[in-house]
Amino acid sequence: MTALPIPLHFRAGHVHEKAILTSEKPSIDALIDQLRARELPGLGRSLEVLGVRLSPPPVDNAGWRVGLPVACEGLWPAIGAALSEVAQSHGAPDLRFDLHTDIPAFGVQRNLKRLPGINNIVAVSSGKGGVGKSSVAVNLALAWQAEGGRVGILDADIYGPSVPRMLGLPEQPPESIDGKQFRPVEAYGLQAMSIGLLLEGDAPAVWRGPMATSALNQLLRQTAWHELDVLIIDLPPGTGDIQLSLAQTAPVAGAIVVTTPQDVALSDARKGLEMFRKVSVPILGVVENMSLYRCPECGHESSLFGQGGGHKLAADAQIRMLGELPLDPAIGHGLDRGRPTLADDPDSPLALAFRQIAISGGLALAEGRKDYSMVFPKIVVEDT
Repeated sequence: MTALPIPLHFRAGHVHEKAILTSEKPSIDALIDQLRARELPGLGRSLEVLGVRLSPPPVDNAGWRVGLPVACEGLWPAIGAALSEVAQSHGAPDLRFDLHTDIPAFGVQRNLKRLPGINNIVAVSSGKGGVGKSSVAVNLALAWQAEGGRVGILDADIYGPSVPRMLGLPEQPPESIDGKQFRPVEAYGLQAMSIGLLLEGDAPAVWRGPMATSALNQLLRQTAWHELDVLIIDLPPGTGDIQLSLAQTAPVAGAIVVTTPQDVALSDARKGLEMFRKVSVPILGVVENMSLYRCPECGHESSLFGQGGGHKLAADAQIRMLGELPLDPAIGHGLDRGRPTLADDPDSPLALAFRQIAISGGLALAEGRKDYSMVFPKIVVEDT
């Protein structure tokens, strides 16, 4: 797997990699309590809230293993320093902490059976087309990977697959392992699959709803995904058969809704939120795309599609605002060349914005799910 570079300011001060374990262990239980209660920089949560267990290493010269359920390697230096500060204040200045990404399988709707090779499925959705959902999904997958997660992406837009082009995938069908399963193709370290890899050239998928739904289920279940922490599914826009079928039959750990600030996009995004809630899929949060345009010549900033819409949607729905992304031609130009922002310019402010959204989404995933199915009344059809 090709590792993406980590920005320079993330590389400095890897305190968790340097250490010497103290021979004196005064009140080890009190030390563990203080370590678990310390709020982690960049996450705003403690190890206790995140459900991370701590115990002394079995061998005195070994570090304490800290398995974080959020992919956030860029924050490790600051987190390691914070834990070392607690140890120092407790009289153990040489204590070592070895940080790891350890993303478990989180809860899914109605306890559906998990799919082989996939810990968590995260659906990326939008109420309408034209809001940049696929560009967010592709870069978000790469951002999650850059922060230490093992990630795949499934292009679920049967009628308009765009992920192969965005990732620069070759125009050839994926290999079959045993005549029953596809081997996912790889791009920039991601495992990927799309109906676009199975169609010839620009041939359209002229299928009715049930056929499209069946095709998506085959792509999801007959691809040999390998040890993924997260599989991102780029859903088609809207709330039709494909979206509903996935939400009802696939074990989805969470959904992310992409919108622009304009009212018409927000109205459709609300419908998508309600669909997920009705089928008990937890909503991780909202991403507002095209929030701001900055003129490359003079630096003037304009809100071309309105202002604050994503924040209002998140506040009304009582969910997280995961982040805002600007209207930047570099995103589209890179994807047209098969070079997403995270691969083309991994140290850019845009790449860092995607990485922060990935961390926020991972944090929402780690904090557990809430069942919203009882919020809505049962729908009863009566004879007239």
